[in-house]
Amino acid sequence: MERIFALLVPLGCGCVLPIVAIWLIIREKMNETNQRTQIVLAAIEKNPEMDVEELIKKISPKKKLLKEKLLSCLFSGSITALLGTGLIILGFCLDYRGGMQSGKLIMTYFAGGILLAVGIAFLAHYHVSKKMLAKEIEAEEKQLIVQTGKE
Repeated sequence: MERIFALLVPLGCGCVLPIVAIWLIIREKMNETNQRTQIVLAAIEKNPEMDVEELIKKISPKKKLLKEKLLSCLFSGSITALLGTGLIILGFCLDYRGGMQSGKLIMTYFAGGILLAVGIAFLAHYHVSKKMLAKEIEAEEKQLIVQTGKE
């Protein structure tokens, strides 16, 4: 029984869980698109002379600015790096204290190292992108100020 459980848990986490997560995300986006389509069709039925492009702009989700994308990258990198550091520190504490199986201790170190590496990659991506996209971010902010001034 333990062998089956030891086989099913990694299989479920590695294969089934990502597929279900992707399916749920796609399903949510399709539902949002269908709802927007129904709203536009209902508005056209009630008032066929209305400006459809303006209505679509109003009900469509706002695109994230470059600065917002970079800040979310910084946030993800910070959280992931802190979790990795925490797991490595936990591994050191458990190793110092003793009483833990070496296989589980090694897995704790590996998990912490992987999380730390992913966090560092996110942070490096943030810093490189911030330097490379500085002009685009500035232009985007100016355009946003002009748009809000017109409205």
